Amino acid sequence: MNLYKHKESNIRRTWFLFTIFLVVVIGIGWVFSQIYGSPVILVFFVLFSVLMSFISYWYSDKIVLRISRAKEIHKKDNPELYNILENLSITAGLPMPKLYLIDEAAANAFATGRNPEHAVVAVTRGLLERLDRSEIEGVLAHELSHVGNRDMLLSTVVVVLVGFVALLSDFFLRSLFWGGIGGNRNSRQGGGYFMIIGIALAILAPIATMLIQLAISRKREYLADASGALLTRYPEGLAGALQKISKDNTPLKVANRATNHLWFASPRKTIRQAAGLFATHPPIEERIARLKQMSI
Repeated sequence: MNLYKHKESNIRRTWFLFTIFLVVVIGIGWVFSQIYGSPVILVFFVLFSVLMSFISYWYSDKIVLRISRAKEIHKKDNPELYNILENLSITAGLPMPKLYLIDEAAANAFATGRNPEHAVVAVTRGLLERLDRSEIEGVLAHELSHVGNRDMLLSTVVVVLVGFVALLSDFFLRSLFWGGIGGNRNSRQGGGYFMIIGIALAILAPIATMLIQLAISRKREYLADASGALLTRYPEGLAGALQKISKDNTPLKVANRATNHLWFASPRKTIRQAAGLFATHPPIEERIARLKQMSI
């Protein structure tokens, strides 16, 4: 029962942050459209963000798999790993995802795909070498929970919104620098107030939206931990995996800033240790502590 309460609490907090995110984006677009005296600008950027969301939604899995140099494996390649994932999928009531292996010594994993029917779970060679069966099961349950909780869709939309805000802010600041579209006209029509607000938003909004994105990412990790523990009914396995990965200093070469939020644990060791406002993942120690509370 405590697991369900934990899950519901994280869902509410995530969607609260996501709502704030959308309000901020719409507000920024409205202010900039007022500055330039044309609602066409807002419509253009909204349509552009929708188009980018569509492309990201349909092709993000292929892009991530190519970046990570992941190769699909089948039951004959690793029967034990395949059976673990298959059994967890049946228990969770989800379609069996495609299984991929990344030839990296660091222990990690991620899930991607536009929906449960087209989901992918990828694990590194290091994960299979360093973790025992119950720990691997915990990691796979965590990644399957991302699939079941529709985190891929949420993270894709959030990433696109962050990019939209950054692009809009950059466009606005560049137009001011070059004395672009109607700079003087905007001052006369807006009395200068919208211009001041616009400059402040152009500087602060990308930082604010990125912080919201990272906060949402951390909340979804807590939710996936809780859901994964519920799926296996053995939180100690997932906690043990986190414990081993926290001590692993092996660099994950295929990881980069764009895909950092997808991984089971942050592949960036310094960020993993600090885990502050600019971290994509919660502190591993905090994740382990929550899992231990669930096992009581």
